Amino acid sequence: MTSPIRTERHDDVLVIISDNPPVNALGAAVRIGLEAAIKEGVADDSIEAMVIRCDGRTFFAGADITEFGKPMIEPGLPTVVDLIEASTKPVVAAIHGTALGGGCEVALGCHYRVAVPSAKIGTPEVKLGLLPGAGGTQRIPRIAGVRMALEMTAKGDPIPAKKAQEAGLIDKIVGEDSLEADAIAFAREVKAKRPIPRASEKEAKADPDAVEAFKTENGRRFLGFEAPAANIACVVKATETSFAEGIAFERQEFMKLMMGTQSAAQRHIFFAERQAAKIDDVPADTQRRAINRVGVIGAGTMGGGISMNFLSAGIPVTIVEMQADALERGTGVMRKNYEASAAKGRMKPEQVEAAMGALTPTLNFDDLAQCDLIIEAVYENMDVKKEIFTKLDGIAKPGAILASNTSYLNIDEIAACTGRPQDVVGMHFFSPANVMKLLEVVRGAKTAPDVLATVMDLAKKIKKVAVVAGVTYGFIGNRMLMPRQVEANKLLLEGATPEQIDRVHVAFGMPMGPFQMADLAGVDIGWHRDPNRIENVRDALAAEGRWGQKKQAGFYDYDAKRNPTPSPRVAEIIAEWREKTGTPQHDVTDEEIVERTLYTMVNEGALILEEGMAQRASDVDVVWIYGYGWPVYRGGPMFWAKSEGYDKVAAGLEKHGFTVANSLKSGAIK
Repeated sequence: MTSPIRTERHDDVLVIISDNPPVNALGAAVRIGLEAAIKEGVADDSIEAMVIRCDGRTFFAGADITEFGKPMIEPGLPTVVDLIEASTKPVVAAIHGTALGGGCEVALGCHYRVAVPSAKIGTPEVKLGLLPGAGGTQRIPRIAGVRMALEMTAKGDPIPAKKAQEAGLIDKIVGEDSLEADAIAFAREVKAKRPIPRASEKEAKADPDAVEAFKTENGRRFLGFEAPAANIACVVKATETSFAEGIAFERQEFMKLMMGTQSAAQRHIFFAERQAAKIDDVPADTQRRAINRVGVIGAGTMGGGISMNFLSAGIPVTIVEMQADALERGTGVMRKNYEASAAKGRMKPEQVEAAMGALTPTLNFDDLAQCDLIIEAVYENMDVKKEIFTKLDGIAKPGAILASNTSYLNIDEIAACTGRPQDVVGMHFFSPANVMKLLEVVRGAKTAPDVLATVMDLAKKIKKVAVVAGVTYGFIGNRMLMPRQVEANKLLLEGATPEQIDRVHVAFGMPMGPFQMADLAGVDIGWHRDPNRIENVRDALAAEGRWGQKKQAGFYDYDAKRNPTPSPRVAEIIAEWREKTGTPQHDVTDEEIVERTLYTMVNEGALILEEGMAQRASDVDVVWIYGYGWPVYRGGPMFWAKSEGYDKVAAGLEKHGFTVANSLKSGAIK
């Protein structure tokens, strides 16, 4: 087998080149080749310096995570990095693309680093529940200081070349098109300099104030996660001990994380996200339909947010409304959102103008005739949606994809209103649609394979994580949400409080509990609007105008800054309903809340899989991670159930009289 590493001699400089597409991952063959090449350069008296660079689109973009959990093939990455640093001849890293994770650590093991202006470096291991395990937590603070080391390791966001140069991590920024030549020239400049600068020989200065400030600033972001704390501990250790002791500590912490459930969960989601993009029965080479213009029906919160996704990706949008004031209001909100992003430095003012310039607002439905994809984003009413799709059928050009943003309704019923059901698909965006990453792509009974493939591809272009769902009420996410909400409301009548139920969910790692979510979304959402028809606690709240945060009163009372406090009035309403319904009371434990609100979601997920409404269990996990804020360190509901033990979940459900899905009972969930 040909080695992915080759060497080229340029007189007194040995250039070591990796060619391991697509991202030059540091798999076993690359590590073996690097070790051999460094030894070759050190042993050759005619070589005075070395350069490490990569072919393709990037420098080493990280370890080969498919090797995780398998027996290590020597040499391990720490051994290779140490070997590079120990070289008696200067080694220069020539960086383009991204030097991430193990790639960043290889660069740190080199004595010098040059990079093109567009390059980025970083240690994103924390996002997989890990830490840089080849000396990254020990070398970065020694080169760039504690604050930069904390930012890079515990947060994991890559930094651009200029910022890296300012921090001392890059020695020189070189030409975008002359990386190799400039790196060789730089190697010749430093070939005779002694002592050779080695990161392991530098001192990491303690900065307790920076550590405390960093912890305070990121306390909320890190809540529940183990890996950020381990990264911080390793960086602090670098300031307290020798390099060798720091490395030993780093290795110990790395192994703890690697063997833990959180990293397993985060790695599961990493692979699950990629798997979700694949459609089991649609060939990868299926011809896609060209999408050059998108139409959106409705300029409200959803329609505006959906439009922004396409405009930001450079795809022109025609947006239709019934009333001029609604159209003006909707496009005004879009501009305001873009300008807010520009004010935060996330966009340039000219990008705002380009996006808004690609928007065509109209009151004329016929203007959708030239669109390749038309997305209906009006409120959840089947009659209204059928009326729109009947109208669209007469306007849209042949081959145009017709999509509904429905959250619950039957796509097949909608498609049946057209003479082209093969062109109809569900595209369920999550609110706010310009921010939330999940897109449920709902496959109707007659949806054509090329329509499905086109929409899944398009999701990537607009930076969404797409999951294929079947036609079932609520699809994947909302169908699983329903039993949670039903049980949470029952528990209120049986003796629990909104605060207790929400506290259990937040402690679990959810961003908010069922009643906090109801207050944020609006207690009046879906309410029948008849104050005389009061059939449950929620109706009673809505009838009194307790519509949630927007009214400073819902399941909680709110102050002017929307801080919640338990509501005496809500306690009275709940007590009245307990009496009215004659519901027996008992001491509701936190364990019971978990079993009845979270285990029931798992059970519903298992039923969805049994019915073929989701392709795979990992897709269900992706929906809940990206659409509902399920804690990523628990890996999604189906992964969590597996780590808890299917038998434990089944027993917890049976205890409360639920019918348990066969696949959950047998542990055969896939």
